[in-house]
Amino acid sequence: MPVTLPHLSRRAFGRLALASSAAVVGGMWRAAPARAAAPTGEPIRVGILHSLSGTMAISETTLKDAMLMLIAEQNRKGGLLGRPLEAVVVDPASNWPLFAEKARQLLSVDKASAVFGCWTSVSRKSVLPVFEELNGILFYPVQYEGQECSRNIFYTGAAPNQQAIPAVDYLLSEDGGGAKRFALVGTDYVYPRTTNQILVNYLKAKGIAEADIMVNYTPFGQSDWQTIVSQIKAFGSAGKKTAVVSTINGDANVPFYKELGNQGISATDIPVMAFSVGEEELAGMDTAPLVGQLAAWNYFESIDTPANTAFIKQWHEFTKNPRRTTNDPMEAHYIGFNMWVQAVTKAGTTDHDKVIDAMIGIRQPNLTGGVAEMLPDHHLTKPVYIGEIQDDGQFSVVWKTPALVPGQAWSPWVPETKDLIGDWRKPIACGNYNTATKTCLGHRHA
Repeated sequence: MPVTLPHLSRRAFGRLALASSAAVVGGMWRAAPARAAAPTGEPIRVGILHSLSGTMAISETTLKDAMLMLIAEQNRKGGLLGRPLEAVVVDPASNWPLFAEKARQLLSVDKASAVFGCWTSVSRKSVLPVFEELNGILFYPVQYEGQECSRNIFYTGAAPNQQAIPAVDYLLSEDGGGAKRFALVGTDYVYPRTTNQILVNYLKAKGIAEADIMVNYTPFGQSDWQTIVSQIKAFGSAGKKTAVVSTINGDANVPFYKELGNQGISATDIPVMAFSVGEEELAGMDTAPLVGQLAAWNYFESIDTPANTAFIKQWHEFTKNPRRTTNDPMEAHYIGFNMWVQAVTKAGTTDHDKVIDAMIGIRQPNLTGGVAEMLPDHHLTKPVYIGEIQDDGQFSVVWKTPALVPGQAWSPWVPETKDLIGDWRKPIACGNYNTATKTCLGHRHA
């Protein structure tokens, strides 16, 4: 279960959490090499902007804990530029306007050198103008809909071409069941709607008729799925192989999967491909009825590499809980945080402009055996994996891309953006450069 932290003032909250984390790390790693020289001087503040309450806490609390672990470990190595890192933790409480308020607080009051946070795209959209106004740096660790490229955001989660498109390709393939009908089911906000806009266009280009595409949206926290699952069941009874593509977010996933089981829908009948269900979400579910259902991510805890084994061991020791799972957005924070450390070291300063410029081209080993690179559009190179849910709540990888996939900020499957690229290097230095007209569209992100 997530670690519960006491109610404290913002600064005390961050300092106590980091001090506790460092104590755990120091106590658990007695056999590790001697510590580097203790960092001194004014702390470098790192903002953690994840919901610790509300509908998204089921997903985001773990990311807060992961960041505390990474910061504590960096301090054990001697800090950054010889200075200690200090975590400043805030709780935007799954409240989208509150995300913007907390972001402004982290940048203007706490003077955070970088912020790691957000899960939903609506929270990211809420904070984006704040980071641009105050010239801050946000590392966003979750798969998203693309169609955005801000100079002040590093998108360490998957773009659609690194998750949604490969997942649909798999479902269309013989190995994936050769689906001919698709139910696109999601939470009603920008990520599912934009992703599904891309997927509808892509499916039509692949020969799927409009009548064979069902789209449905529900509010955050949806608890009654009986009618919608009945509609999916009826949609799948037309004699064509049917698959569900799920962009349901947060705790609504629990009753959704429960209702699938209640209505006897198994993975062999109608497979569900999820984009926002990972090991952390499965930890709170009865997985027996879900065996064989699918998820597309760029990391799974079950992938056996030395780096991943070491990361899982570190996580269990830090949390003092061998049952705590790891997941894809945690790996994204691992990559983003270590890239930021490299960029600050390279720049010799935490100055935002210099760090932003230094980030492009930074390479960092991922946890699955490859190397992530920060691209000019502030997206990463990533592998893509399709996993089947197992009865122990883990995933068994059934398919992966043969090579790393470079993230695309703008989708070629949307007519208005098919000619756009992001490239924050000079002389282009633009997040939405039109390659056909050779012009920059300026500050319009989507």
